[in-house]
This record gives sequence, structure tokens and C-alpha cells, in this order.
Amino acid sequence: METLRIAWFNWKCIKHPEAGGAEVFTHEVARRLAGKGHEVTLVTSRPKGLPAEEKIEGYKVLRAGGKYTVYLKARKIYMERIRGKADLIVDEINTLPFFTVKYAKEPVIALIHQLAREYWLIEVKPPLSWIGYLLEPKYLSLYKNIPTITVSESTKRDLEELGFERTHIVPEGLNMKPLEKFPEKDSDPAIIFLGRLKKSKQPDHAVKAFKLVVEEVPDARLWIVGDGPLKSKLEKLVKRLGLEKKVVLCGKVDEKEKIKLLTKAQVLVFPAVREGWGLVVTEANACGTPAVGYDVPGLRDSIRHRETGILVPSGDTEALAEALTSLLIDDRLREKLSKNALEWSKQFSWDDTTERFWKVLEDDARI
Repeated sequence: METLRIAWFNWKCIKHPEAGGAEVFTHEVARRLAGKGHEVTLVTSRPKGLPAEEKIEGYKVLRAGGKYTVYLKARKIYMERIRGKADLIVDEINTLPFFTVKYAKEPVIALIHQLAREYWLIEVKPPLSWIGYLLEPKYLSLYKNIPTITVSESTKRDLEELGFERTHIVPEGLNMKPLEKFPEKDSDPAIIFLGRLKKSKQPDHAVKAFKLVVEEVPDARLWIVGDGPLKSKLEKLVKRLGLEKKVVLCGKVDEKEKIKLLTKAQVLVFPAVREGWGLVVTEANACGTPAVGYDVPGLRDSIRHRETGILVPSGDTEALAEALTSLLIDDRLREKLSKNALEWSKQFSWDDTTERFWKVLEDDARI
């Protein structure tokens, strides 16, 4: 395997306080490539408290700028420190691209986990949200003729509708080893929500659906695991619905506690508006826990309807509640989906993800 110098652009790194599944993908692939002798440099933003430069598990991280200024700072870093010293550029598009196709002299690979579409309208305030929503197809079109990696069939179809012709699916891996056998679940029925508490993840939908669940399953509980800007609003919602004794806001937990909670829970609820894949779904499956989510891009790939979980129409909290209730009261159905979910999770690994990532570089980018 020829040694390669890779410059990777992503506005967040694994140490960013808002890091999610995309950053896990970047980190796991980058550190494995570095472990094989390749030189990987990640250009990213610099949140408070993190150094401008450091090494993380074998790859170099260069930080500058904030959520929006990082795109200008990244170009400056490229001009001063990367130009002529890299063999390949990976432009990871999380809402906005780095527009490296306009200035980089090296071959560029696009990495797109999902289209932003609803994110613009939900997470960004007008008029910037409207501008972003309308311009997304236009700025993505700059990348349609270069090799593009995505993580799901849903996003591949979205990109092909925009004219992308060289799109490859490289599925996400898994940070934990799936359980050897089906685990013993908590005696009281527990539903878990795991993710950043922000609008696009819609944790409030989980709470509203849970209000309907307890009408049918009075001893049910809801664990909300994660932190974010919606935390105080969720606390108020829980209080307003009279669910203080039923809902626990666990905050952000370490890996060991996360696995413990995922293993004890009977079902994961994940009502996001859109995902690239939904890494938490696979993590829950690895703990023998099926998922209930909205039938949206990404989740319709990670959740196999009526096999490893249940999909319901997007935004329909009543349907969400019905699906959750059915899994809590129907032991036979829950056991079937749980065992299928555990088996399904065993095919995912970051080693395989890295190999497939590299194959795209060899076959399409022709490194």
C-alpha cells in the first residue's frame, strides 16, 4: 500500500464539544490510515480550550476559526501549510463545503454524510436558513463530477438526484463489540433517547410520544442521554406534562455508562429529522436493543423496518408512541426485533469502513 499524504477538512474534530457521528467516522478512519503509515492532517475549527495544533492517535490536527470562519481560515491553512505537500484532499461537507474544488491543486474527494435540507430550516435562523436551503443544491453541484463518499443508500439517492455520478457507499463502523448473546433487560420497561439535545434530533418528540406511552404502560420510563441547547426546554416540557417521576435527563455520560444504559433499555427512540446513517441506532443494536425512529433519510437505512426496529411517518408522535408501546407490551415482537438487531450490528466495523474507504481512493480517485 503506497504511502499517501491526505489533507482532510471537517469543521469539527472528535474533541469538539458538538462532535457527532460524522466526527467519529473521520477520527476512526483517519487514525487507522495513520496507523498504516499514511500522513493524515485534519483541518478543523478551534473551539475554546483546544490547541491550534496537536496529534490525535497518529494524525495531525490543525485548528483555526469558529463555526463559520473556519472555512476562510482553512483556505489560509491550505495555502500556507498544505499546498504542494498533499497527495489528496478530503472535503467533508457538514452543511457547508470548504470549496476546496475551487482552489486546491490536488485531487479532491467529497465526503457527504447527508444533505442539510431540513437542518437549514430547523437549526438556522432566517434569512440565513432560507438562503442556505435554496443554495445547497447549487454549491453541492460543484462536487458532482468528483469521487464522492457517503454512508447510506438514502444519501446516495439524494446526491444522484442532484447529478452526482461517482458516488460510493462506505458504511459507518461500530465503536463497541456487539454482545455475544442477547442480554438480560431491566425489569421495568425503559425507553432510551441518545443524542445531542438540539432541534434536528427532536428529543421533544420523544417526550411527547412518551406521554402517550405511559397511558398504556404506566410503569414505563424514559432516559434522555445527552446534552445540548434544548436541555432547559426539555426540563420544562417534562414538568408541564407531569412526567418528572418518569423521565430522567441523564446528561452526557461516558462510554461505559452509555453501553450500560443501552443494554438495559428495551428500545431506543430516535425521532431525528434526517441522518446520514444514525450511529446510535447501530450502537443500540449492538446492545440487543431495537430502535423506533422516523422514516427519513439515513434512519430508513440503519433501521430495518419490522426486522431490527420500527419506522413511522416523520413528525407523527402518535405513531411513534404506538410503535414504542407495541414493543413494550409485546414480548414476542420485542425479542424478535432485539435478536435481529444484535445480529445485524455484527457486520459493522471501522476496520471494514477504512478498507472500503481506501478502495474508493484506489479505484476512483486512482491514487
